[in-house]
Amino acid sequence: MIFTKHQNAFRWVIIVASFIIVSVIMWKTYEFFQHFKHEERTKMENWSFAQSDIINSDTNTNLDLTLKVLNSNQTTPIIEILDNGEIGSHNNIDESKLTESKMVKKLIARFEKENKPIEVILDGRLHSTIYYGNSPLLNKLKYYPIALILIVVLFGAVIFFFYSSNKNATQNKLWSGMAKETAHQIGTPLSSLIGWTEILKSENVNPDYISEIEKDVDRLQIITERFSKIGSLPTLETANIIEETIESYDYLKARSSNLIEFELIKPDDYIPVNLNKQLYSWTIENLVKNAIDAMKGRGKLTVEISELENDIKVSVSDTGKGISKKHYTKIFEPGFTTKKRGWGLGLSLTKRIIEDFHDGKIKVLNSEKEKGTTIQISLKRA
Repeated sequence: MIFTKHQNAFRWVIIVASFIIVSVIMWKTYEFFQHFKHEERTKMENWSFAQSDIINSDTNTNLDLTLKVLNSNQTTPIIEILDNGEIGSHNNIDESKLTESKMVKKLIARFEKENKPIEVILDGRLHSTIYYGNSPLLNKLKYYPIALILIVVLFGAVIFFFYSSNKNATQNKLWSGMAKETAHQIGTPLSSLIGWTEILKSENVNPDYISEIEKDVDRLQIITERFSKIGSLPTLETANIIEETIESYDYLKARSSNLIEFELIKPDDYIPVNLNKQLYSWTIENLVKNAIDAMKGRGKLTVEISELENDIKVSVSDTGKGISKKHYTKIFEPGFTTKKRGWGLGLSLTKRIIEDFHDGKIKVLNSEKEKGTTIQISLKRA
């Protein structure tokens, strides 16, 4: 989906409105929390007044209402400390927490943090101090804003990943369309070149010239096939990875500067791997060309094929300028390039060919500034 200007504006309106709604809910929750806390404070003050009434009462006083007030508290934890430091009364507190003075002190310290203590004054002097904590419901409400914040973060993350993946999908469709259109455009002059080659054969032109032209025509046909496969799932077939690597290696070696020393290290065995030949050769070419660019046309380039149980390793090493460690993964991202000219697509395509189409791995094995880089491909034996 490609968003128009109005669709993008509508999208941001929805996002902003959603955040405003969640923010209002959080604010109202905070207000409710404070209101509920105030209500509990009033209830505890009434409880302290009822406690004073009992202390001041005589045998003729009707205490029905007072006792009802005292017994109405079924949730809020309360502990009364007399002026001599002893425990007077308590409510909604586990008895085991009152057996040791250290535990009582910790309990009082916690209650003091949660709520301001209430002093009971009788006859002008301090009779006791009432410490009370938050009720279970109030404690749950206290963590509700945190849950809302997590929901907001999750909501934002979902939106980000949705539109990020949507954008990537749109870009992939664009690149796939461009690749297929490139293949289509190359096809017309390529057909003409094939026809002209046949005419040149009939004109008794030097066969060596025609042979070289045919090689380049074949190369253009391979390039056309490569571009036509971008955006679709390529067919894999069992092939000898040594033979396929050598073919691409030899083609580039013959067309590269004499100032570059080429070296190929390979086993003599036949190593079967499920490959798409056109795309695999494109991978080798991209890695070799990048290595040549890194050396600025002068240095040593080594292609090594090795086998470790069922894993096949193909390494391309150069003696170029090297890559800083922070760029080890970035070089495979679309658009990333350290060259003055270039679109940063070669290695990203290489990564897609190896990892998405061949279920393999590609990474920077090692690199050192001004000494060179080794990029390694890992594939499974067929």
